[in-house]
Amino acid sequence: MEVNLNKKTGIGLLIMGLIVGVVCGMVITTRFNFNPPTQAISTEEINNLALTLENAFVKVAEEVGPAVVSISTETTEVVGGREFFFSPFGDDFFDEFFKEFFGEIPRRKFKRMGIGSGVIVHKDGYILTNQHVIESAQKIVVTLPDGREFKGEVKGVDTRGDLAVIKINAHNLPVAKLGNSDEVKIGQWSIAIGNPFGFAINNPKPTLTVGVISALNRTLPRTSRRDRLYTGLIQTDAAINPGNSGGPLVNIKGEVIGINVAIFTTSGGYQGVGFAIPINTAKAVLQNLIEGKKVAYGWLGINIQDIDEKIMDYFGLSDKEGVIVAEVLADTPAEKAGLKEGDIIKTYEGEKVKDTNDLMLKVGYTPVGKKVKLGIIRDKRELDIEVVVGERPEEVTLAKEKTAPVWRGMVVENLTPEEAKKRGLDKSHGVIIVKIEENSPAEEAGLSEGDVIVSINNIPIKNLEDYQKLTSSIKGDCLLRTQRGFVVLKEKVE
Repeated sequence: MEVNLNKKTGIGLLIMGLIVGVVCGMVITTRFNFNPPTQAISTEEINNLALTLENAFVKVAEEVGPAVVSISTETTEVVGGREFFFSPFGDDFFDEFFKEFFGEIPRRKFKRMGIGSGVIVHKDGYILTNQHVIESAQKIVVTLPDGREFKGEVKGVDTRGDLAVIKINAHNLPVAKLGNSDEVKIGQWSIAIGNPFGFAINNPKPTLTVGVISALNRTLPRTSRRDRLYTGLIQTDAAINPGNSGGPLVNIKGEVIGINVAIFTTSGGYQGVGFAIPINTAKAVLQNLIEGKKVAYGWLGINIQDIDEKIMDYFGLSDKEGVIVAEVLADTPAEKAGLKEGDIIKTYEGEKVKDTNDLMLKVGYTPVGKKVKLGIIRDKRELDIEVVVGERPEEVTLAKEKTAPVWRGMVVENLTPEEAKKRGLDKSHGVIIVKIEENSPAEEAGLSEGDVIVSINNIPIKNLEDYQKLTSSIKGDCLLRTQRGFVVLKEKVE
């Protein structure tokens, strides 16, 4: 009996201890609030958050809007001639028909209008925009948000980067604050400001659209003949429409993080995919543009391609990072440094090379004349090669020239047999005028685009080479013979 009593007493004490422990635990938990009850956000708190965000957008509009301008351009083009008539038979039937009965169709001039936006970056009237906004413009008008209009003058252009600075004769203007695009993150607020339809609604004040940063380091294909480098772009779903080009993309603090440059669309309108040039890219060339200096891009003189699975397996690489050299151009920094076709470039100045766009960006923004180190793989061996970065040539020097420089207000190119046949000429000797500048000696002489020059001062012109040699030495008035007859071409407009 004694044993059973002790056993019952022990069990009782154990149960009492468990009860006391549970009670103490509940007291301690409640006392220190280790598991606070979940509370729903009140309507008042939601309204306060919304009001704070709304006020931020309003503040951005008030602070940045006055520094955003509307840019309208005017370009005179000449059209007309028999190229207006199209033959369904694939030959020159209609062309010859109209020539026989009506003669040459007169060429006419018309004015093409363009619109865009810009952002003031200096109080004395310097405005940053896209190069394509003012390209070929013969007249530029800048309208400020307060309605004042000024004539715009192009100070500097960066065709490859699609950036330009224009100047207006105004002072003490509001200036937008330039931010740091390297700090931009996906998901952050993005605000596009511009004046896409100001010309239609007759209102100079810019519009504001809001979205988020959708992606970073986007690249657009280089389909343009201008060989623009659209890489490292910021992607946003803030509405960007035609006419927004050149305007700023800003963050919620009102700092410019990009220059709106393009939209992806199948309809010509907004589809939620817009792109902006990072402002740090613009800042790298901004001072040169303001001072009217040439923007020089670094160049190695190689053609490169990305590394795919097959190339990776063939060379026994562990990953697809880097690029393979497909061609080394003659007499270039790459050739002088000893780079060879088949070399795989893995690093540039100690930094990994991801792909072709990455290397192009690294080289492009390297100062001309700087010696850089390339980490390459050749015959499965790792090597370091030093290259002195050269200056990227203008596009026209990268390939065989097809046109001659402007001479007395006209641009010509070689006359092809196809073009000669189209114009009813028996021979394809000569050069054809492809552009006539307004108020130039060529225009005053009555020359037109499409005219074929066959001789100058009775010296036959067979091709572009003959034309360039001859025109480089001509002084004073000269006698041109075209397929329409002789004309006297003066040295300058009187």
